[in-house]
Order: sequence, then C-alpha cells, then structure tokens
Amino acid sequence: MTLVGLAARNALRNRFRTTLTIVGVAVAIIAFVLLRTVITSWNIAAEYSAKDRIATRHKLSFVISLPRRYVDNIREVPGVEKATWMNWFGGKDAKNPDNFFANFAVDAKTFLDVYDEVQLPPADKAHWLEDRQGAIVGSSLAKQLGIKVGDKFTLQGTIFPGDWVFNIDGIYVSSRKSFDQSSFMFHWDYLNQALPERRRDQVGWVATRVSDGGRGADVSAAIDKIFDQYDTQTVTMSERALNLSFLGMFSAILKAIDIVSLIILLILMMILANTIAMGVRERTSEYGALRALGFSPGHIRFFIIGESTTVGLIAGLVGVAIAWPLVNKGISAVIEENMGGMFPYFRIEPITIVLALLLAVALGALAGLVPALQAGKLTVVNALRRIE
Repeated sequence: MTLVGLAARNALRNRFRTTLTIVGVAVAIIAFVLLRTVITSWNIAAEYSAKDRIATRHKLSFVISLPRRYVDNIREVPGVEKATWMNWFGGKDAKNPDNFFANFAVDAKTFLDVYDEVQLPPADKAHWLEDRQGAIVGSSLAKQLGIKVGDKFTLQGTIFPGDWVFNIDGIYVSSRKSFDQSSFMFHWDYLNQALPERRRDQVGWVATRVSDGGRGADVSAAIDKIFDQYDTQTVTMSERALNLSFLGMFSAILKAIDIVSLIILLILMMILANTIAMGVRERTSEYGALRALGFSPGHIRFFIIGESTTVGLIAGLVGVAIAWPLVNKGISAVIEENMGGMFPYFRIEPITIVLALLLAVALGALAGLVPALQAGKLTVVNALRRIE
C-alpha cells in the first residue's frame, strides 16, 4: 500500500458521511458550472463577433438616431465593402405584452449581405424581399410564439405607437454563435413611410462589412472623421466592441453572478473542511500509532490533505458528470428557445469544466490544510492518550 493509496482509502472509511459530502460538494459544483455558463454564454456574442464587421452609432448614445444619408457617406469610405442600417423597434407581442424579444426594422436589400450568417430558404428570401409588409423570424422565436411561414403577426409599438401587422415570410437560422435565433426583423421602408415627416429617414445604427478585417480600426477612424464637422457626430467600433458596450449595461448583474459563484466555492470548501476535521478527530489515536511506528508529521499531513483532495476530485467528477448533460441537453434548449436574445448559444464551455475540476481539487486540498497542520503538531503521547 502506497502513501497515496492509504490516503485514498481513508477518504472512504466512513462511506455514508463521505457520500453525503460528495453529494453536497457535487451540488455546489453543478451550481458553479451553471453560473459560469450564464456568464460565458452572455459574452458569447462578443467572443464570436465577425472580425470584418464594424458598427456606427451616434457619438453620444446608442438611442439617438442618425440621418439616413450617412449610410451613403459611409459607403464611399475606402475599405468599406457593404453597409446596411437598422432601427430598434421595441414592439411587443400583441397577445402577450410581457414576452420580450428583439425586433428591428432593417434594410432588407442589404441586411442579408452584411449579415450573411442569417440563413433563409431561397424561396422565403425572395418572398421577403418583395413583400413590403413581410417579416422574418428566428427559428427559436418562431417556436416560442407558435408561428409559421404564412401567418400574420401583430406587434404593439412602444417607440413607434400603434398596431403593426406583418406577414411572416420566412424563418431563419444562424450559422454563427454571434447572431441569435430569437429576433424579429422587418422592412425599414415599411416603418419609415408610416411615420410623420419629422421622424422619417432616421436610422439607429449602421453596420458595415470591411474588405480587410485587419483594417477595421483605420476604416472606423475614417468614417468618424467624415462626420467630425457635422452637427450629428458618430462613433464607429468593431462589432465586438458594440456587443460589449451593450453587455456593459448588465455589468452589475454579471458581477453579482460572479460573486455568488465565489460564495458557492466557499461553501464547497466549508463542507469539505467539516468532513475532514471530523475524520481527523476520530482517527487521532491512529495517527499517534503511525507516529510511533516511524511516520513523520509530514506523512500525517500528507494523509489528511490527500484524503480531502480525493473527496474533492470525486465530488468534482460527479458534479461535472451531472452538469454536462443537465445543461447541454436540457436547460440549454429552454434557455435558447425562451431567452435567445440574451443567450443565443447556451452551452458549457470546456474551459468551465476544466476550471470546475481544478477548483474542486484545489479547494479539497485547502479544506484539509488546517486539520492537517493541527494533526501534524500532535505528539505521540497526546495522540495515543485521546480515546474517542
């Protein structure tokens, strides 16, 4: 029997208590993995943003519009390949106003060229381009709303008041993780022509595809320079930066989730520490006997830390083994279908699994550190004198 084997066997001596500890730590690992998945999935749109796409918005705020004519100026900038524009519509489902989902007015003719990851069947694409009142819907949102191609759908306007009726011309899927499948998009012309004269020809932001992704910063600077002398100035940034600026509005939520995940780790360590401390108390006389046989204080410490590390590793493996199918095969489908606008891709990243296992082992070792140091200080006489 090696020292490692002896340490591992000690972890399983009281199987009932060890099993309960493993279950408790495994639950903590599952919660940790789920919370970390929320954070990584929230940032997925930024991480997988197109490298050759930039966005131009009003210099002061995302919510202030730009003149439509700016698009033509942007298209003349060297390095710009294609440009399109969009407006946030902010409509609500007329049948269920509490059901939030993203909806945009887009320039249909250029939108699918700039956002080529939005995939439509050719017939549906042709129909949408010809239908001024047409709309396309992400596959997840279509399932959530229970609508199909050929249906009519009404949005209640908030920013643009009124009941807006659309023909569902197509259901799209996304070929990239950066674009969700829970958005509703319709013709900007349909919106623009229905507005009062004073509100017409305004766009929310301009999305541009550049010919060389490595020159995105130079093209951005050239675009903003054009409008420096205008009354309405712009700021142009990479798609990644745009997504991060949007995520910045939820930074407090992300920070809170991060703090909760750290609290869960502390709970994990306390559960382990309590179990190890109880085991050390019960086996004090055994450690005294080992010292009498010639084992050093370092050996005793190794046994205890090895025991706690083993429990931590087993609990981590159990937690990960449960979390992986629970999230990737169960929760993910519900999240992507009902919250696809915020979580277009909700999956456990491999790095999260590795991090969870490493933390389970590391915290297991830390949990056994204090009991190990105390046990290592015991003299042979005092250890053998203690009878439980």
